[in-house]
Amino acid sequence: MNQLEDMQIFVSTVDAGSFTAAADRLGFSKQFISRRIMALEARLGGRLLIRTTRKLSVTETGRAYYERALKIIDEVNDAEQLVSNENSSPRGTLRISAPVSFGTLHLGPAIARFMLQCPELRIELDLSDRFVDIVGEGYDMAIRIGHLADSSLIARHIAPAQMITCASPAYLKTHGKPTTPQDLKNHECLLYGHARSVEWVFSEKGKPLRVAVKGRFRANNGELASAAATAGLGIVLLPSFIVGEALRTRQLLTILDAYAPPPLNIHAVYPQHRQSSLAVKVFSDFLRNTFGKASF
Repeated sequence: MNQLEDMQIFVSTVDAGSFTAAADRLGFSKQFISRRIMALEARLGGRLLIRTTRKLSVTETGRAYYERALKIIDEVNDAEQLVSNENSSPRGTLRISAPVSFGTLHLGPAIARFMLQCPELRIELDLSDRFVDIVGEGYDMAIRIGHLADSSLIARHIAPAQMITCASPAYLKTHGKPTTPQDLKNHECLLYGHARSVEWVFSEKGKPLRVAVKGRFRANNGELASAAATAGLGIVLLPSFIVGEALRTRQLLTILDAYAPPPLNIHAVYPQHRQSSLAVKVFSDFLRNTFGKASF
């Protein structure tokens, strides 16, 4: 094997977290992967990985080598793509991170259509509501919803989404309809997230209005909170891409519309060194065309 192939094996092993997982991903045996990493370390004259019976960890030297190797592999893939004819479809693997609810409700079905259009492209989709380190964890792209922190990442706007306050008709009939955000203190609110104290943010005369809310039900998943609201357990504040279908079927009704906060923005973000990637460009174009005019 050549140096580039050894780099690819090492990068895949670090990404996978074990020789076994890397072997499954690459189609080699675990023993072959281990031998190639050992040969790479011998050639470089330094330890890249620390092997124990319980886990595989990366040395400081190994982490630095990983980051450089990842960039080299990306550059090679981009160079090969550039010399392909203009009508070729993207190839290789596209690793994407996305929030759980948006991924299951909207991204999953869309990716299926996209992959039918790009038969030479592999996609690895990781759904998680945690804030992933795109570069450090080896992702090509992440879907981010809401305010973007300043960073060196490139962000491409995909679609807007509105935060909606809503409840079931049965709940509103029994408990009444709040007319101001302050009225929520007298209502059962369905909490989304891990924080002990929860503030919902509204807009009043163009300024943010923060209201502390409480309730008996808390979930770290928006779909569960939406289901609880549909069942009549209380009032919920969630993005329109989660509660949109329930609103259309009138299982949920909007309230406090006059105090709706500014829309959220859905972005595709990716590292600067991936902006020349055909796969990243084609997929971000697809997302924008698919969701840009969506009525969440």
